[in-house]
Amino acid sequence: MIVKKRIAIFASGSGSNAQKLMEHFKGSTEAEIVLVLTNNPDAYVIQRADNFEIPVHIFDRNEFYHTEHILDLLNDLGIDLIVLAGFLWLIPANLIKRYPNRIINIHPAILPKFGGKGMYGDHVHHAVIAAAEPEGGITIHYVNEKYDEGEYIFQAKYKIDKTDNLEMIKFKGQQLEHLHYPKIVENIIKKLPA
Repeated sequence: MIVKKRIAIFASGSGSNAQKLMEHFKGSTEAEIVLVLTNNPDAYVIQRADNFEIPVHIFDRNEFYHTEHILDLLNDLGIDLIVLAGFLWLIPANLIKRYPNRIINIHPAILPKFGGKGMYGDHVHHAVIAAAEPEGGITIHYVNEKYDEGEYIFQAKYKIDKTDNLEMIKFKGQQLEHLHYPKIVENIIKKLPA
């Protein structure tokens, strides 16, 4: 019998990448998403998780940074991989220590450009436009103690046309995210020791 790997998703907002992951692993024999965690009680990702009958845990800053509760919850569920999908808080040291090279994130730019604290979502896209970059892209990377500084796993680029506005750039970036993130997560899952 094949034991499925167990994934937890952290998200703070709409959760479009989380949804793509839920869709991707719905019928998978390799892995299943067993929990969605969010720091935002109004996040649309809660509805998306509910649609897939995946339990959600909502937490606050104190629980995340000053207790072991999240770590205990992940341990109790036997989580093999943590996937960040638009999660905006820095991951605390206790989680990084417990899940070395088992926490991955997706960033809406080609790192190391346009990374670091405060560089997320539209902030990244505005910076890319302001810098008149000829291309944008995504980076999937391991998570360490610093924002966007973990080892890169995968990068993909798209061309920015002079006529592209913020919405167009966001759209191009999301297309790449939705195309690649579930596949990369699956590849990582396959390499994890049984």
